[in-house]
Amino acid sequence: MKLLVGIDSSQASSAVVDEVAMRPWPSETTACVIHIIDWSQSPSSDSLVQAIRQSADVLIKSASDKLGKAGLQCETRVLDGHPRLALAKYAKEWGADLVVVGSHGAGGLARFLLGSVAQAALRRSPCSVEIVRKPVLGAASTSVPMKILLAVDGSDCSMAAVRSVAKRPWPPKSLMRVISVVPLSVPFAETISLPATLVYPIPNLLDDIEKHARGQAQEAVERSRHILRKAGIQAIDTDCFPVGDARQVILDQAKDWGADLIVVGSHGYRGVDRFMLGSVSESVAMHAQCSVEVIRK
Repeated sequence: MKLLVGIDSSQASSAVVDEVAMRPWPSETTACVIHIIDWSQSPSSDSLVQAIRQSADVLIKSASDKLGKAGLQCETRVLDGHPRLALAKYAKEWGADLVVVGSHGAGGLARFLLGSVAQAALRRSPCSVEIVRKPVLGAASTSVPMKILLAVDGSDCSMAAVRSVAKRPWPPKSLMRVISVVPLSVPFAETISLPATLVYPIPNLLDDIEKHARGQAQEAVERSRHILRKAGIQAIDTDCFPVGDARQVILDQAKDWGADLIVVGSHGYRGVDRFMLGSVSESVAMHAQCSVEVIRK
């Protein structure tokens, strides 16, 4: 497995290195610690340029040493460019399987004005992306259990996320919880300001739609648990079919359960599709209080 670990000098990046060092990874996993210097935001003085490069070298060497002590093969890169563009570009060139970045917690106007490297990584990277917000509490080694919330919907990308989780090692005694959200109402009804009885004049149609949605959710969870069981991972038995808007329900479930990591699949929406349909994976990744991994096939 190839991990591309994007860092800067912030505390958020320190959490990224801690999380990667704490987690067990498949054998022969290689990590590349990358730092990108945005010269458009930096002074042009020769002495300051040299100081910035030296600081970058120290930064990535420190991170590389920490990952090396955790048993990872590690290499480093310092690149010039805009972080929001260069990170995803290098992920493609290097053939990364997973990009790991931190979240600075910018929201609303701040994100609009400053942009978000994490959000850009989600949208532009050709591979899976994990946004780290905090290390597992008390994490000091790969023996610390994790609480992983796996949100599925039965789609191909969702099952790809399950298979990705199933084939990786996790700390002993980690808890895996699988959920599939039952929509409160179908998207078509949400876009029309008419009573449901007028939108759906056929008697019991709404009940039939909800029953069908619940059946799909149950099938998604059962398929996911089967994949996990074959890999020797037993998902805990809890309420698996919460009802509501998937984005908010996943966030609420993770918060209430105290999840360390949310794993979701990406449908790969782009452009108009993302604007019209929204992206559950992106919304969860950008607003969760814990780390989130978005899996791409």
